[in-house]
Amino acid sequence: MQKAARGYKPVSGFLQTMMSALPELKHSSMPLYDIREYKPLLDSSNMTPDDWLKIAEDIATHYDSYDGFVVLHGTDTMAYTASALPFMLQGIQKPVIITGAQIPLCEVRNDARENLITAMLIAANFAIPEVCLCFGSKLLRGNRAVKVDAEGFDAFDSPNFPALGTVGIEIKINWDLVKPPYKRAKTVKVKPMRESPVAVLRLFPGIAADIVNNVLQPPIKGLVLETYGIGNGPENGGLLNAFKAASDSGVVIVNCTQCFKGSVNMEDYATGAALAEAGVISGYDMTVEAALAKMAYLFSRNLPLKAIKENMQTNLQGELSKPSGE
Repeated sequence: MQKAARGYKPVSGFLQTMMSALPELKHSSMPLYDIREYKPLLDSSNMTPDDWLKIAEDIATHYDSYDGFVVLHGTDTMAYTASALPFMLQGIQKPVIITGAQIPLCEVRNDARENLITAMLIAANFAIPEVCLCFGSKLLRGNRAVKVDAEGFDAFDSPNFPALGTVGIEIKINWDLVKPPYKRAKTVKVKPMRESPVAVLRLFPGIAADIVNNVLQPPIKGLVLETYGIGNGPENGGLLNAFKAASDSGVVIVNCTQCFKGSVNMEDYATGAALAEAGVISGYDMTVEAALAKMAYLFSRNLPLKAIKENMQTNLQGELSKPSGE
């Protein structure tokens, strides 16, 4: 990002200029690196699933040439990209580290330099076979990460899964939490994810059935429903009828909690059970970003409806945990 008349915007070649001027990157402890710049450069607010696919295919194409990969990304939609790439990059045995900054590298006081250096060191020296998000003092599993602070330097967290690593005087990796490498994978396979007719709807007191009905009209195929507490919603006949009619017609509706931390359990309260009876399925402890990305990924594979519902409730890439006994 470079400062312009209307605010910060990405400028071609500017990152290369800034990085070439950083003495830290010339230190013997730093890895050699290449920079691949996309055209056009995007503010992350303008990204779409096609851009996720471009990143995944780029990594797969150059997979054998590098020990690891760093994806420099705007913070606004970083959690969505970090959630999507684990589903798209099948069989990786090298680290893919997504990072960015709250204050751009062009400013004298910034967090970009530390995040960039840390991400590069992790990508080069730690054989973590998964997509991670590195920001501030934490290394997080990508599809467990959410943005929690619009201003602070520790802008991302993983509410329902411990950090894979911590960044302090030393970089410490919690290896017992890291996914084991794919034993049979010899090459990386990209599973395309394209724009799918999926959406997110947040419940609120007094939400009208007509609004929900409108959201659930064709061509929608999937809905991530943000509910109260452990997965509850109003026992409103119009709302429940709308969910049931949509579910019966083949729309996949996944229940994720509005709470920052915790898991959905639709069996504890009648209000949750009513949603289950209307065909809504549990998203357990998935983040909304992970649920949306996973849903788009599954629809992109053209799976049968039953398989999509089963997979939405199955841990595919470390994105969810089920309560014991389920």
